[in-house]
Amino acid sequence: MAHQSLYRKYRSQTFSDLIGQDHVVRTIQNGISSGRIAHSYLFTGPRGTGKTSTARLLAKALCCENGPTGEPDNTCEICLSITQGSCVDVIEMDAASESGVEEVREQIVDVVEYRPMLCRYKVFIIDEVHDLSSKAFDALLKTIEEPPDHIIFILATTEFNKVPPTIRSRCQKFEFHRASMQDLVGRLSYVAQAEGVEIEPTALSALARMADGGYRDALTLLEQAIVTSEGTITLEHVYDQLGLVSEEVTDALLLSMKEGDVPKIMDLLGEVARLGRDPRALLESIMYRLADLTRASYQVAIGAQDAATEAAMHETAAHIGRDTLLRIRGEIAEAHKLIRDISLPRLWLEAELIRIATAPLKAEKQPVAAQPRPAAPTQTSQPKPAAPEPQVPPTTPAPSKPVDPKAKLERDTFPPADPSKEFWPQALKAIMSVSKTLGMKLAGSKLNLDEPEKIVIEFSMQSFYEWVREKPAVQKEMISIISELKGRPCSVELILRKEETLAPNSEAVELPAEGQRLEQLAREVFGA
Repeated sequence: MAHQSLYRKYRSQTFSDLIGQDHVVRTIQNGISSGRIAHSYLFTGPRGTGKTSTARLLAKALCCENGPTGEPDNTCEICLSITQGSCVDVIEMDAASESGVEEVREQIVDVVEYRPMLCRYKVFIIDEVHDLSSKAFDALLKTIEEPPDHIIFILATTEFNKVPPTIRSRCQKFEFHRASMQDLVGRLSYVAQAEGVEIEPTALSALARMADGGYRDALTLLEQAIVTSEGTITLEHVYDQLGLVSEEVTDALLLSMKEGDVPKIMDLLGEVARLGRDPRALLESIMYRLADLTRASYQVAIGAQDAATEAAMHETAAHIGRDTLLRIRGEIAEAHKLIRDISLPRLWLEAELIRIATAPLKAEKQPVAAQPRPAAPTQTSQPKPAAPEPQVPPTTPAPSKPVDPKAKLERDTFPPADPSKEFWPQALKAIMSVSKTLGMKLAGSKLNLDEPEKIVIEFSMQSFYEWVREKPAVQKEMISIISELKGRPCSVELILRKEETLAPNSEAVELPAEGQRLEQLAREVFGA
């Protein structure tokens, strides 16, 4: 007898054996029990979650000799023939390979008028229905819209959005969910026991995690482990079989990246390369581990973990820290997206991990390096401040309060003002980038910086002055930008600049050159 794959051998043959899709089973069974049987069903969800198996179970339930029933007996001739795939009234079609309009017309449209030969219904199961061509969908539409009473359509797809709305609206939709870790581990344990295979619990958890919620993928991985192992299947064997990196190595890499330990990172990458691990597989291992550590950090149940493993995971997550976990997770996800186009992935990955590890250090040191060297370095008796004094122009008195660089980095929306340039033009540029209207109103104004904690803005036009004064929200935004550029909180006062007028008794320039005085000056100049 030819070998049968595990996922085919242990395909669910009853609704009670279908794991993780209770919401689908309950709705289908209620519909059958109440006699509300739809003429078309649409099963959608990730691969390997039981869509095709459920379609066959539904065909059994509808066509069973003792049905329609909520649970087929699997003993009658019709149920056995559907299980074996030899039932003439249950037609399965793979749209991925038979997507043309001619195939649809030949296998469906032209035969729907014929009544079933043995079964109660003629059932059409179309797998990966989204792969049908637009012409094929058009040919199928009329039949699905008004099928004969003896016709049942069951459509399955992994890409619901590619199914035309005209088809979707005529089907009862059922969404299949990814399997949980508990369900996958339980199924793998059951199959391993049925096959007489010994496997470590940690190896079961690793297989379940790599299956990414797919029952078929999990059983395929288990079968590969059984074929390649000698004796008990261990965690190390699973890692070797899948070409992945152990959790100890990924944890060591993450901790080294947290500490910015570049030599350690390079040593670990060299060890991974010597084991023959692909750089893409390393990134996948890191991503899986980061996902588990993130869950542990936020006290989210991981499932299928023994107490010692879970405690070690919580300890590692706490040592790395939530912020670092989230930052590295984002960077690794981006690297995983880019590595497919890299010609030298191993060297590129080494440079990328070093960059990720040293990036936070550079961010912390940059504000310190930007500060000017103290004028009097001999003052050793003065206690060290929490952060260096912000750089200010020589003509401006030093601020009374030091600025914390870390706090400044958290809200660094605008770069600090350049002391070598006038402050107000830089402030106007920053304000203009946020609100062009406000920037235009302030364009002709002047700034008075005589008081360190207070900035006075003088308006030359009354309309601009009143416009800004009557808008508290605009003032608040302006004060926030100015304070951020100054590096400290500042209050702002708005005043209207008065026009310069002459004093009543002051001598004007034109007065000496008027009337008789003008004639006298002319005689003196020209000697008349």
